[in-house]
Amino acid sequence: MPDPNGAPIGAFPSEPSHVGLSLPHVAGLIRAAVPPMHPGGRPLVAAVAAAAAVVRAVTGRGAVAGALATAATAAFFRNPRRVRPPLAGVVLSAADGTVATISEVLPPPELDLPRRPVSRVSVFLSVLDVHVQRIPADGRVLAVEYRPGTFLSADLDKASEDNERSALLMETSDGARLGVVQIAGLLARRIVCDVRPGELVAAGDTYGMIRFGSRVDVYLPPGSRVTVAVGQRTIGGETVLASLRGCEAF
Repeated sequence: MPDPNGAPIGAFPSEPSHVGLSLPHVAGLIRAAVPPMHPGGRPLVAAVAAAAAVVRAVTGRGAVAGALATAATAAFFRNPRRVRPPLAGVVLSAADGTVATISEVLPPPELDLPRRPVSRVSVFLSVLDVHVQRIPADGRVLAVEYRPGTFLSADLDKASEDNERSALLMETSDGARLGVVQIAGLLARRIVCDVRPGELVAAGDTYGMIRFGSRVDVYLPPGSRVTVAVGQRTIGGETVLASLRGCEAF
């Protein structure tokens, strides 16, 4: 029986069959599914692609292997879009990975923080994780210090002291001071930090990258409440590492 508008009862309104297959719609889905690449990875991806092209030209083989190697390299340098939670007074994870340790330790000398134990949350990044780092809170960069070192496996606790690293000290908009340390791992040979002292930064912004397996340590102000557990997976720019409610200013 038709309804007052002439359509059979129970029938769904018809839609143009081309709506879901339009080129702009498909292009939008592809852009949403394939994350952009960090600019720091472009030279290496280009080098892998060029090497694959040379091998193909010389041997006539390796097209598939070269394409896969180029795609894998591009995937390693992916920089997916992240949405920060609408929360104030929190510290977000600076990296994707797994919480390796949560401990009370003295901050490294290069952070120039008072020599008293503070909570440190260490996130280990495997070679399959996103390797860009993100700012953990709104605020201002106070200092950036690089230290050469060894290349021990990043999941070892002593990697925080012995390995090559780059330390970022920042002051949040509430006046608390945080330390974030990028640590090279067994395979890592390049740490990139794109911020400088004096810059204003926002939580979730990409600020650097470590090439291949590595670790990121976050040093929290005294009195902070850690909200993650060892073994938990973190998402950079989204996972809340700690609450700053009631923390002390350094």
